[in-house]
Amino acid sequence: MRTRPRYIAALFTAVLLATTACEGGDSGSSGNSSNGGQYPRNETLYTSGSAWGPPTTWNPIVPGYATGTVGLVYEPLFIFNPEKLELEPWLAEKGEWSADNKTYTVTLRDGVKWSDDKPLTADDVKYTVELGKIKAVPYSNLWNWLASVEATDQRTVKFTFSDPRVQEWENWLYENAIVPKHIWESRSEADITTHKNEKPVGSGPYVYQAHAQDRMVWKKKDGWWAEKALNLKVAPTYVVDIVNSSNEVALGLLTSGRLDLSNNFLPGVANLLKGDFKVKTYYAEPPYMLSANTAMLIPNTTKAPMNDVAFRKALAESIEVKKIVEGVYGNIVKASNPTGLLPVYDQYVDQATVSSSGFTFDTNKAKATLAAAGYKDTNGDGKVEDKAGKPISLKLIVPSGWTDWMEAARVIAEGAQAAGLNIVAEFPDAAALDDARTAGKFDLLLNNWTGVSNTPWTYYNYLFQMPVQAQQFSANFSRYQNQAAWELVQKLSRTPSSDPAYKTTIAELQKIQLTEMPAIPLWYNGMWAQYTESAWTNWPSEAAGAPKDFPSTWNNMWELGSIKMLTQLKPVSSK
Repeated sequence: MRTRPRYIAALFTAVLLATTACEGGDSGSSGNSSNGGQYPRNETLYTSGSAWGPPTTWNPIVPGYATGTVGLVYEPLFIFNPEKLELEPWLAEKGEWSADNKTYTVTLRDGVKWSDDKPLTADDVKYTVELGKIKAVPYSNLWNWLASVEATDQRTVKFTFSDPRVQEWENWLYENAIVPKHIWESRSEADITTHKNEKPVGSGPYVYQAHAQDRMVWKKKDGWWAEKALNLKVAPTYVVDIVNSSNEVALGLLTSGRLDLSNNFLPGVANLLKGDFKVKTYYAEPPYMLSANTAMLIPNTTKAPMNDVAFRKALAESIEVKKIVEGVYGNIVKASNPTGLLPVYDQYVDQATVSSSGFTFDTNKAKATLAAAGYKDTNGDGKVEDKAGKPISLKLIVPSGWTDWMEAARVIAEGAQAAGLNIVAEFPDAAALDDARTAGKFDLLLNNWTGVSNTPWTYYNYLFQMPVQAQQFSANFSRYQNQAAWELVQKLSRTPSSDPAYKTTIAELQKIQLTEMPAIPLWYNGMWAQYTESAWTNWPSEAAGAPKDFPSTWNNMWELGSIKMLTQLKPVSSK
C-alpha cells in the first residue's frame, strides 16, 4: 500500500489514454447513443456502477433488469426515506392500517398514467400483487400471509391479511414496482419471470430510448405525474448508464469528464479528491461514503465441507478482516460487527451473544477448530483433507473487474491457505457469477446484504429465507435451512418495534446465526459514489444546504430516494 499513490498516478494516465481511444466518438459536448445519435452534454447524465453486463432484460419482476428499469420507468407505491427512517407516499397518496392491523388500504394518486397514456388504477396494483401467486415470482411468499386484495374503486385498494406482518408489508410497499395489467395480463406464468419486456411501459419519469452492449439510454418523458403532485421534475433529459468493464475504466471515464456519477469502487479516493480531477464524494473526509450494506462471505451449505458448521467457523476465524479494511480499502470501510447488522441498528446487537459466540481472526484457532472437527493434513502438504481423507479444493468467486472484491478475495484465500484450507480466488464475469449464485452452483462467493431498510427484519430474511428453491434470486444464497430460525424471522416480521419481544427475537436470531454461521459478515461496504461537476452540480453531500438524497444508481436504491437526486441536479451551464 505504500506504493499506492504512484500506482494511482500511473493508472490515471493509462486508463485515460485507453478510454480516450475506445470512447473517441464522445466529444466534450455530446455523447454517442447506441444508434450513432448525439445527446447534448448539458442535458445528459452519464452514470455507471450498477450494470456489469449488457442490458438484456427490462422485466421489473425479477432481478437482473437493466439499470433504471425500476426507479426510472417502473415505480413503487411508496419510497423509503433512510434519513428519517420512514415511508413516503409515491404512486400511493396514502396508506392506512386498520385498528387491528388486519387490513391495509391504499389510496392511489389521481391522474397517474402509464407511458402509453393509459391510467394507472387500482386494478394494476391488484394485478401486480397477485403475480406473487406464481411461485417463480420473488415475492411469492407474500401470499403465505396475505389473504386477499380488492380494488374497491379506481383509486382504492384494500389488502386483507390472514397473518398481519406489519414490517414485511411496509417493506414490500417500497421494494416492489407496480406493472400495467393491460400489458402483462396476456403473458403466461412462465413469461412473467422470463419475458425480456423489450418495450417497457411504466409510470416513471423516463422511457426507453436505446441500448447497446455497453450502455442503457433512457429519455425523459413529458407529463410525469410527480411534476404536478410533488413539484418534482427530473433534470437530465437523458440518462445514459455505462456498462462496467472494470473499476479502472470507470475511474478513467470519471476523471476525464465522460462520466458524471460513478457508483463503482474506485481505488485511491483520497488522491482523487486531492488532485485536480473535480471529483467529489458525500463526505469530504474519510470514510468519504455513506454506509450502504454488509459484505459477506457466502458458503454453499448444500456442498461439503461447507455444510459443516465447524468448517464454516474455522473459515471465519481464518479471515483477517483488518487487512481488507486497511490494505484493500485504505480505511474507507469498517470491519463488520460479527452479527453483520449495520451501525444504525447497534441498539439491536446482543453484545452477550457476540462475546460468547462471535468470531475473530485467529489462524491458530482456525487450525484447532478444523483439527477438532476431523479435518487433518494427512499427506503433509500443508492443507487439510476432509473427514474421509480426501483433498479439499474450493473456489471463492467474485466478479471480474470488481477490483476491491478481487483483492479482498485474495486476502480471504491467503488467510484460508495459512490455516490449511485449499481455497483459491477466481474471477468469472458478472453474468456467469449471477447465474451460479442463483442456481447454487458455487463453493464460496462474496455478496452484499442490501443493508439500508425500514427494519432489521430484511437482514434476517436475507439470511434465513425459506423455502429454498431451485433458483434463489435475492436471499439465502447459502441455501441454509433452519426451520426454527425461519419461524423467528416470521415472528419478527409481525412484531412491532415498540414491543419488547422485537429485541428479544432479534437476539434469538443472532444466537442461531453466530452458532450456525450460514454466512460470514466481513465489512460494511460504502455506497460508492464519486461524481464530478464537469456537467452537473448540486450533488448530494454532507455540506449544509446540499441535497441529502442517496447518490446511487444501484437497482435497489432508486426507491430509497435516489430518484429525488435527479430532481436536484443542475446543469453546470445554467449556473
